[in-house]
Amino acid sequence: MCMNDSGHKTISINDLLKKNGQKITPARLSILNIFIKNKIPLCALDIYKELLKDKKINNINEVTVYRNLSSLEKSGIIKIVNLRRDAVYFEMNNDHHHHIVCTNCGLIEDFKENKNIEKLLEQIAEKSTKFKNIKEHSLELFGTCKVCS
Repeated sequence: MCMNDSGHKTISINDLLKKNGQKITPARLSILNIFIKNKIPLCALDIYKELLKDKKINNINEVTVYRNLSSLEKSGIIKIVNLRRDAVYFEMNNDHHHHIVCTNCGLIEDFKENKNIEKLLEQIAEKSTKFKNIKEHSLELFGTCKVCS
């Protein structure tokens, strides 16, 4: 077991892979460790560059990275984050949060769910003429950070 930033017990990477029907491979272990270490959304190229530095991984190529990211996303271990960039970005699917993205320098800050957002989503669903409920959502805000402003 591992501890997260809040001090809560979390599942080990091996157990997470097993639970989600994934084989435990050096590449998958390294990819997930990169996400855990960086704590920000990453694209396949970011992951590939990090893997090239990893002495435990040899002969890794970009196709292997893409294939593993796709498999991890399909199993629900990681999720896609739309950051309006040229590449697809992923992050761990372990807690619900949103992002504020600087459109100038690319800085990304997470912000947690709050009751006002949940209430607004309920109101949107109630007022919808075609939808009964909202099962999941993604919220990314775009602006400029304090340094770029």
